[in-house]
Amino acid sequence: MTADGSNPLISVQPNALKFVFELEKPSFCDLKVVNNTEHYVAFKVKTTSPKKYFVRPNTGVVQPWDSSVIRVTLQAPREYPPDMQCKDKFLLQSTIVPPNTDVDDLPADTFNKESTKEIQECKLKVFYVTPSSRGNSEDEGFKSYSDQAPDSNSAVQQLKDERDAAVRQTLQLQQELDFLKRRRHRRNDTGFSLKFALIVGLIGIMVGLLLNFSFSSSLSSPAAVPTVETTTSPVEPSTTEGIETPL
Repeated sequence: MTADGSNPLISVQPNALKFVFELEKPSFCDLKVVNNTEHYVAFKVKTTSPKKYFVRPNTGVVQPWDSSVIRVTLQAPREYPPDMQCKDKFLLQSTIVPPNTDVDDLPADTFNKESTKEIQECKLKVFYVTPSSRGNSEDEGFKSYSDQAPDSNSAVQQLKDERDAAVRQTLQLQQELDFLKRRRHRRNDTGFSLKFALIVGLIGIMVGLLLNFSFSSSLSSPAAVPTVETTTSPVEPSTTEGIETPL
C-alpha cells in the first residue's frame, strides 16, 4: 500500500539496496519493478547522491502485468564511510501513462507533482555490506524482507489471480467464437443443400415434362401401317363340261 492508502501501481523487489563495499571496486544491485495494473505505467528513479550511483534505466515504461529490471551501480569508492553506515536514499516514482507510450514519448512534466495526475512514490534505503559478512547480511536481509513482504505477496497473488481470470475469459471468448464459426458453417452447408435439392427437383420436373410430352406425341400420331398392293386378276370361269357333280 502507498502512503495515501491506494493500491500501488508497481511493486519493487527487494525493498532495499545492498552493495558489497570494496575500495576501488564497483558494485551493483538489481531492482525488479512489477506493474500491478492493466495500464501502462511509467517510472523514474531518483537518488540523494547522483554522483555516486549509475542507474540504468533511470526512466522507463512498464506494460500491463509486465516487469522491468533496474540496475543500480555503486561507482568504485575511494574511502570507507564512517562505521560503514550509508545515508543515501532512492526514490522510485510511478504514474499511469496512455497506452502504447514509449519512454521517448514521455513529456518533461510526467513526474511533476503539480500536475493533476496521480504520482506514487516508493522510498528505498541503501546498505553497505563487507565481503566477509555478505553471507550473514544476505540471510538477515532475507528475513527482514520476509517480515516486511506480506503486502508484496498479497499484491503478487492478486496479480496472479487477475491474470488467471483474464486467461479464462480469453479462453471462453475463443470457445464462443469457434462455436459461432461452426454454427455459421453449418448454416451455409444447409443453405447449399437446399439450393442443390431445389435445382435437382427442377431438373427432374423438366425431364418428366419432356418425357411426358414425348410419350403423348407418340400416342397421338399412330404409326404408318405398310400397305400391300394386291392385284386382282380376273378369274376365268371354270368349265364344268364333262364333269358331273355328285349329289
